[in-house]
Amino acid sequence: MQSIEDSIIIKIRAHGDGWCFTPSDFADIGSPAAVWTSLHRLARNGLIRRLAKGLYDQPKHDNRLGLLSPDPSAVASALSRGRGLRIQPTGAYAANLLGLSEQVPARVAFLTDGTPRQFHIGKQTIVLRRTTPKNMATAGHISGTVIQALRHIGKERTTTVQRDILRRRLGPADKKQLFKDRLLAPAWMRPWIAEIAAEGKPHA
Repeated sequence: MQSIEDSIIIKIRAHGDGWCFTPSDFADIGSPAAVWTSLHRLARNGLIRRLAKGLYDQPKHDNRLGLLSPDPSAVASALSRGRGLRIQPTGAYAANLLGLSEQVPARVAFLTDGTPRQFHIGKQTIVLRRTTPKNMATAGHISGTVIQALRHIGKERTTTVQRDILRRRLGPADKKQLFKDRLLAPAWMRPWIAEIAAEGKPHA
């Protein structure tokens, strides 16, 4: 009969390097106390990495750089699963995810309908910022990331090139969802969303 630790390791390896997780991801394996104890022991023995209280990962390794920092989206996904939160990328990170910026910010922000928190992981800070229900209405959709990215860039700095990038990047289903959610965006953004979704004329 497999031990709880062995079962946890099998599940982690099935997800592969880079997976972030919380004890709740192993609720099917053992009691909360047993899972917490097993994760603590695995982290102490160097088999997994503890990122924060109740947050771990199976880190990726680079031959030159060593252990890599976790992907902020993987961290956010783990927190969302573990704490029943809705989370939406925002700011510079949303722009980076969509290819509108090549820079990964040291301070990565997500909007949430849960408790605001900060996680300091290596040189990176991941911020959960509580926001309004309207801002969370598009959480889980690419349209929410587009709206937050354009909001970060700003009305005066959004360019035709950036809108072309989004038009090429989004598939038909994403564009349909984006056009559907356009009324949740600021008024100045809506003509550009129609353009990106190919539902309107290009807006100079």
